[in-house]
Amino acid sequence: METPPSSLCLLRLSALGDVTHAVPVVRTLQKAWPETRLTWIIGRLEAELVGDLPGVEFIVFDKGRGFASYRDLYRQLRGRRFDVLLQMQVALRANIAGRLVRAPLRIGFDRARSRDGHGLFVNRRIEDNPRVHVLDGFFDFLRALGIEERELRWDIPVPEDAADFARRHLPDGERYLAINACTSARVNNWRNWSAERYAAVADYAATAHGLRTVLTGGPAPAERAMATAIASRAQHPVIDLVGATRPKELLAVLGRADLAIAPDTGPLHIAAAAGTPVIGLYATSNPWRTGPYRWREWVVDRYPEALAAETGLHPEDTRWGRRVRDPAAMQRISVDDVTARLDALLANHQAPSSP
Repeated sequence: METPPSSLCLLRLSALGDVTHAVPVVRTLQKAWPETRLTWIIGRLEAELVGDLPGVEFIVFDKGRGFASYRDLYRQLRGRRFDVLLQMQVALRANIAGRLVRAPLRIGFDRARSRDGHGLFVNRRIEDNPRVHVLDGFFDFLRALGIEERELRWDIPVPEDAADFARRHLPDGERYLAINACTSARVNNWRNWSAERYAAVADYAATAHGLRTVLTGGPAPAERAMATAIASRAQHPVIDLVGATRPKELLAVLGRADLAIAPDTGPLHIAAAAGTPVIGLYATSNPWRTGPYRWREWVVDRYPEALAAETGLHPEDTRWGRRVRDPAAMQRISVDDVTARLDALLANHQAPSSP
């Protein structure tokens, strides 16, 4: 654009990890166009995590309200007009929600990354660049506007009550390893490692490095069962906060940890955004697409061999982001794989480098 727009609306409803990836895009917009009014249409849970970013108006879309969520959004947007809409989600729910935004320039994803009729809801697409990390794909929206710079900064605010919660459960004087063992529950979502192996890593972290393990996660029964299984198998006591945190408290807890370990799940990216070194466990998804952005060299990556075993293909020979649907794929990751990464990362701990 030859001149910055007066107003810009960004639509990214979910999920926690993807919303975390969108924060540097907002930071870049604020730096490049400080006078542009920014509005972000976002999901309810996701707003709890980032909804207090300074200088941004947030409009919450609560998908739990069903059809009423669209009526609520319509009422909040009635009579308003934006210069630009960044339609940064392709799911049908998000496409329909974006249709309620009045904007002459409506930028969406390229054809390779589109689905659910996404092209019907936008009038300009970003350049075809699908084989990149999700965060890089978000920055392609800024390139479409003529912004080439990047502000790789998160600085998500931590309220004092959330910081107090973290200090109470992770007091000063100890060092902590955060393990977020589970991913969200989906059909054929084989991204979870085993409780026995997590317990072995927790015990190794305690004996070799003096790290006390804190377990994080959501309140789902499967996550509670996993936490119970890890705690019962570990020889050293763990701090169990699974189901006990809201997004801001989770951010504060992960920010106090010295290291975090998790599979491909939102809290892994929240930990990275908080500045905590992370080790991602990947076998069923491609870490070069969804890995912890500035810590990808520390990922335990068994995705290529799991993909080859299932399909006979290399990641470069198939659809970018293709998932492995083998329930045993994560067992390709051994305890030794993870403890070796843990040793190396703690020995070389430094600020993450930009890609």
